[in-house]
Amino acid sequence: MLHQELKERAEPEWKEIIEHPFWTGVRDGSLPPGALTHFVEQCAGHVLPAYARALARTAAATRWDRHVVLLAQAAAGTVRARDRLLAAHNGLDAALGVPRADPKAPAGAITHAHTTFLHAATATTVAAGMGGLLPLAWFRQRIGDDLRQRRVPGARHNVWIDIFHPGPEYAGTVSELEGVYDELGGLMATPGRTELVEYFMLGLRYTASVTKAAWAEAGQPTAR
Repeated sequence: MLHQELKERAEPEWKEIIEHPFWTGVRDGSLPPGALTHFVEQCAGHVLPAYARALARTAAATRWDRHVVLLAQAAAGTVRARDRLLAAHNGLDAALGVPRADPKAPAGAITHAHTTFLHAATATTVAAGMGGLLPLAWFRQRIGDDLRQRRVPGARHNVWIDIFHPGPEYAGTVSELEGVYDELGGLMATPGRTELVEYFMLGLRYTASVTKAAWAEAGQPTAR
């Protein structure tokens, strides 16, 4: 199955992302609160809006009706998730010391590169677009689940972890999306499948860069 092949290709990158100091700092509460705000500003202000439009663009381009419905629903859900994340983050108790996120904060260099990739991939072919879209869908689910499973009880950022987790319905959407990739794996000729995998690996690296940029651009050292 194509989605399983992509998961196996992505596993080394996922392990690196999950163990990055940014996410270990979220789990144990040691991450400076300003870094969380920077992450939310980049995601809510730039990455998620670009992702929603990329989903919609691919929905308009695909020829299979079921795929149109799922991608269009995912696009609408991404916009709603952006709004919820921003509102919930800015509604945190001031006692937690987490600064409010500015929805109009400018995009960082890495964020700009990531959003440009999403626009370019989904304007190229359906195969390229589908390849570029999947990593971010998996990122939200994988990171959210890991934070909940391995967070330190009573740690400072536990409330934020619950805010960031996409919820049980999201897992169902991702499962449906994985089914779409398996269908595409059977429908596509070899060149299209190769292009999808190529853009998936590019999208995976851009998705990983979001974490690294949030760590570095919020004033943290590039390595620990």
